[in-house]
Amino acid sequence: MRRRRNAKIVATLGPASSDAAIVRALFDAGADVFRLNFSHGTHADHQARLEVIRRIEREAGRPIAVLADLQGPKLRVGTFAAGKIELAAGARFRVDLDPAPGSADRVQLPHPQIFAALNHGAELLLDDGRIRLRVEEHGRDSAVTRVIAGGPLSDRKGVNVPGVILPLSALTEKDRTDLEFGLELGVDWVALSFVQRPEDVREIRLLAKDRAAIMCKLEKPAAIERLEEIVALCDGVMVARGDLGVELPAERVPAIQRRIVRMCREAGKPVIVATQMLESMVAAPVPTRAEASDVATAIYHGADAVMLSAESASGKFPREAVAMMDRIITEVEQDPYHRQLLDASHTPPRPVVADAICEGMRGVVRLLRAAATVTYTSSGYTSLRAARERPEAPILGLTPDVRTARRLALAWGVHAVHAPEIAGDAEMVESARTLAQREGFAKAGDAIVIIAGLPLGTAGTTNLLRITQV
Repeated sequence: MRRRRNAKIVATLGPASSDAAIVRALFDAGADVFRLNFSHGTHADHQARLEVIRRIEREAGRPIAVLADLQGPKLRVGTFAAGKIELAAGARFRVDLDPAPGSADRVQLPHPQIFAALNHGAELLLDDGRIRLRVEEHGRDSAVTRVIAGGPLSDRKGVNVPGVILPLSALTEKDRTDLEFGLELGVDWVALSFVQRPEDVREIRLLAKDRAAIMCKLEKPAAIERLEEIVALCDGVMVARGDLGVELPAERVPAIQRRIVRMCREAGKPVIVATQMLESMVAAPVPTRAEASDVATAIYHGADAVMLSAESASGKFPREAVAMMDRIITEVEQDPYHRQLLDASHTPPRPVVADAICEGMRGVVRLLRAAATVTYTSSGYTSLRAARERPEAPILGLTPDVRTARRLALAWGVHAVHAPEIAGDAEMVESARTLAQREGFAKAGDAIVIIAGLPLGTAGTTNLLRITQV
């Protein structure tokens, strides 16, 4: 089940992709990671899907990562007496805590934390930014606003407050329940929504401990302002462009996406580019040319993975969407310009032994045209530092810990294999040769590069580089 590409594909499961045969079809078409979206579905739904994934994993003999995506706080207006109103530009409109059905003059905003954080001139964005309100008066339980951009507004539409850090934890009670449930199921990654500050990452880290890797969803401008701190604390990042594009001008999102990808590559942490990548494939069997170009751009920038949301969860063509993404990635990675861009955007390593070893590996692979790099890792550290270098040969990540193998399924260029423990240097070399051939990475006579940490099995001790021939 070797993939002939380096970047990975994340596919969201949902009503259109719950059947075991469809999940298997998505895997065969190229999905490396399956996302369970806890904003939708029941715990029983997610458990059934995870059991299907693990069954496919056993049948295919390839580790599959499962990403549990927590919902986070959902800020919404209340209901209207008529179910819907029309707001005219220039009109005054009140939001308050009163649960009574709304009218053309007012509506409930059942979030006192918003009123606590508001200031004069702040904007409220309703219904994904289609409605824009500017605050003219505010108190502890209400605010009077001026409609800047009007239009229809119906029950329970979402609310965004750009430029304001809300006094809210990124984890609601529902999220805490979902988190514990997901960890008990054995998910490999947990995505944290509504991240505003580093403290949000520390909070989930204390709860998850080391039971899953932590992925921060960057969807709030406040998080971008403290990007370096947040990247340092998490294990991976998701660029949630749809939500970013609500609170920030759309023209700023591409540059921010590139900045996030570059920072994650520099840190050696997996980064997913997500949201609306092949959106038209929810209803059509082919994407627009602009969407294909969007996916390609993320790959040219060196993202570890690209993600499908509604396309695979609720669309009419889930398998086709995964297959299309697979073809786009493969085509880009075969372009010589892709390698030039990866090399040009490569950042200097840190002055530590592990990075010196991995930078040396990158040069050796290029000079000898090695067929593969074989990494021995218990925690995944060695494989991730190798992936940071974006070497020209694929990375065969061997680990005795199946949880590590699954987490590495998200990392650029890493073909993770759950392999037995090895006892010493000679066994390490022989195992590398055997598995490189078995997994289809090398043939007799090919050079391979081995990197590992000694003593073997000790996390974070990457200190060995060895060249051998199959």
